[in-house]
Formats: sequence, structure tokens, C-alpha cells
Amino acid sequence: MIEKKSEYQICTNCVMDTSDSKIVFDKNGVCDFCNGFYNAILPEWKKNEGNNQALQEIASKIKEEGKGKKFDCILGMSGGTDSSYLCYIAKEKMGLNPLVYSLDSGWNMKIADENIKCVVEGLGLHLHTEKIDWSEMADIQLAALKSGLPYIDIQDHAIFAGLYNYAVKNGIKYVLTGANNATECVRPPIEWNYVNDIVLLKDVQKKYGKQDFKSFPLCGMFKYRIWYAYFKGMKRVAPLDLIKYDKDQAEKELRVMFGWQKYENKHYENIFTRWFEGYYLPVKFGYDKRRCYYSNLILTNSITREEALEKLSKSPYPEEDRIEDQKYIAQKLGVTFDDMDGFINSKNKTYKDYKNSYWFISQGLRLAKILGVEKRNFR
Repeated sequence: MIEKKSEYQICTNCVMDTSDSKIVFDKNGVCDFCNGFYNAILPEWKKNEGNNQALQEIASKIKEEGKGKKFDCILGMSGGTDSSYLCYIAKEKMGLNPLVYSLDSGWNMKIADENIKCVVEGLGLHLHTEKIDWSEMADIQLAALKSGLPYIDIQDHAIFAGLYNYAVKNGIKYVLTGANNATECVRPPIEWNYVNDIVLLKDVQKKYGKQDFKSFPLCGMFKYRIWYAYFKGMKRVAPLDLIKYDKDQAEKELRVMFGWQKYENKHYENIFTRWFEGYYLPVKFGYDKRRCYYSNLILTNSITREEALEKLSKSPYPEEDRIEDQKYIAQKLGVTFDDMDGFINSKNKTYKDYKNSYWFISQGLRLAKILGVEKRNFR
């Protein structure tokens, strides 16, 4: 018997809890993220052995279809572990010649840029960087902060939108993604992370912004899941799911091979994201994205539940760093430190408070699960 709990409850298997208001537990107190992983993902995923045959088959197909072209595929790089290791796998293990795409949103930390440079140069790859006009980016970012929404890290949308748009525009059929079951099988609920709704983005900008979307890339679900996939022939490939991907080992290899540097937490290569995930979300909404990441590591036997709980008992990042980050963000956006506090103390809102295309997106995700294209929990 499945039952929904209104009082506080934490999964007995991972560390997801009722800060996700739609979480569902079975009679043993195990959440739907865990049950979804065990039932839909684990049976088909060769975590401890990889699938080199499938990896080489897709590599051969990409090379064959890319003959005569400058690049046979494209991948997006942030400087983090997954995208950096993806570059290595694509070039050295698959024998591909990918174009490396990077988006400069104005928030990257120096360490991210250094990681991108050392890996790209070390592998002899070509890097293409697109830059969002800062006055436009700042205006859109400020509008998001004024919205009272939990999903205000708008560059998250721009990064994937820019990559897909560039690939299709330049006739690059295969997009390699660093998405993987080893570190991302527990997806943050839409309640926390609803960022790819263009109708919502435009409504927020219309209400609180002053500029139009010009250099800021947009790509909605219909565009990339239907138009790009079925009419433009774009194909997404996830090589990290076809190898024995151990993140700790990958980081060690990256350090030895390229002088790559590790970040403090997942996605902390970016100043705004660090403040957003480490302070804004947990303080304003009670959402701690580390729960998703650590639950993922529990499910893949990378850490124990006890280790995850111990990590969660500690602050996401030092208070002195948070203050410095908030000062920097405020100054860069042209507001005050107190204004930033005001955004956090404003009324909490959800996508329901704005124009949105949630129904269409939810139906699309439901269809993707039925077709087996998406196996993770989406809600």
C-alpha cells in the first residue's frame, strides 16, 4: 500500500524527505525515487562493468555519419567532473573529434575556466565559447530574483539551450551529454528545479525585466524533444552510462592527466549557482539539492546513508564565503546586499503564479517514460 505523508518523513533507504512535497513512500518507508531506480534503471544498467561493445558501436556510427565534416559531434563543457571526463572518453576511448561548446554566462569561477582550458588543450580539441551579453543576462537574472520562484538559476536553461541550438544551426547531428546514472539518477523534483519552461521565463521577464531575450538562448521542450529530434535529426548520446563510471576515480585521472581541479560541491564551478544552491534554496524554501546528489550516491553504493546524513548536517558552504558571494552577486547585478536578503524574504511563489506550459511539459515527460526514453522519476 502506497501512502503519502503530510508530516515530516525521510526515506529509510536514501536521504530524500518531505521537503519534496510530492514524495511518496511505500510501507517500508522507501521513497519512490529509490523504487524507481531499482525497478526501472538498475536492471538495464551495467554499472560495474560498462558496455564497451555498445560504446564502440555508437562511436563507429558517429564517425561514419560525420565523415567529411570538421566535427563529428558536439558536447557541452562546464569544467565539472562529468563534462570534463566526457571529453576524455569521447576523444581517447571513442576516437571521436568533438567540438567542445562552452557558454559564458558571466558567473563562472576562475577554476571552471582553467579546467575547461587544461582539458581541451590537453586533448587537442577545439573550443567554441558563446557569451551572453552581460547587461541582458543581469536584467534577466534580476527579474528571476524578483519573481519569488525557487528556480532562478536561469543560466541552467541557457547552457543546454545554447548547446542544442548551436548543434542544429551548424548541422552537428550528435550531441554527447555528461548526464549519467552514476551521479544523476535522482533528479531534483520539478518543485525545486523547473527551468525549461519558456512561457514561464518570458512571463517573469515581462513582469520584472526591462530587456528582451536576444543573446540569451532559449529552447523549450517541444523544440528539443520533438522538432530537433524528429525533424532535424539531432541525437543525444550518454557515453558515461556505457562505461564503468566512478566519479572519484575519474577525478583522480583528470588531475593526473590534465591538472584538473576539483570543486567543493557538485555545480560549485559557478558563483551564482553556489549561492543559489547553498543559501537561497535551503533558506527561502527548505530545499537542499545535496539530498538528491547524496541519495544518488547511496543508490549507486558510492557512499552510505550514514555518511550522507553526516554531510547534510554540515552547512553547504562556509558563511564567510556566502557573505562574499552575496556581496559579489549584488554588486555585479547593481543591487545592494540588503536587496538580496529582500529577495529571499519575499513571498514564495511557484510556476502556478505565472503563465506556464506545465501541462504540456508534464504530458511530454509522461510520454517519454511510456516510450522508455526517460527512466528517472520526473514530478
